[in-house]
Amino acid sequence: MSERIRELAQEPVAFLNEGTQFLNRCTKPGRKEFIQICRAVGTGFVIMGFIGYLVKLIHIPINNIVRAHNNTQRE
Repeated sequence: MSERIRELAQEPVAFLNEGTQFLNRCTKPGRKEFIQICRAVGTGFVIMGFIGYLVKLIHIPINNIVRAHNNTQRE
C-alpha cells in the first residue's frame, strides 16, 4: 500500500520535472520567424473566412429553394 502511495506521489513530481525540462529547451522565436508565423496564421484566417463566405453564399439560394418548395406543398 505504501509503495502505491509513493508511486502516486511521484507522478506529479515527474510531470513537473518533464515540464521544466521542456520549458528550458524552448526558445523565443526571432523577429523573422515571428513574422513568418503571423503571415501563416493571417493567411489561414483569410482562407477560412473565404471558405465560410462561399459556403454561406451557396447555401442561401439552396435554402430559399427548399423553403419555397415546402411552402408550395402546404398550400
